[in-house]
Amino acid sequence: MIKFLLMYYEQVELGKRAALEADVVRGCLARRKEECSFVEYKDYKLVYRQYAALFIVVGITENEVSYIIGKMKNY
Repeated sequence: MIKFLLMYYEQVELGKRAALEADVVRGCLARRKEECSFVEYKDYKLVYRQYAALFIVVGITENEVSYIIGKMKNY
């Protein structure tokens, strides 16, 4: 069973949340390990990292891309 720990920084209706989460999970699980960790989804770029069976996914806007890439280089 898949369980989620979620944090939204903007208000999203419950019905839209379910659809959003399903799309994001399908998109991340469908990718091969050889592919990059950036996925374009609507107005966002999804940045994800897989640790064993755990996926950490962050949705960012175009303005935040350079900031996130800079932070990722530190790790």
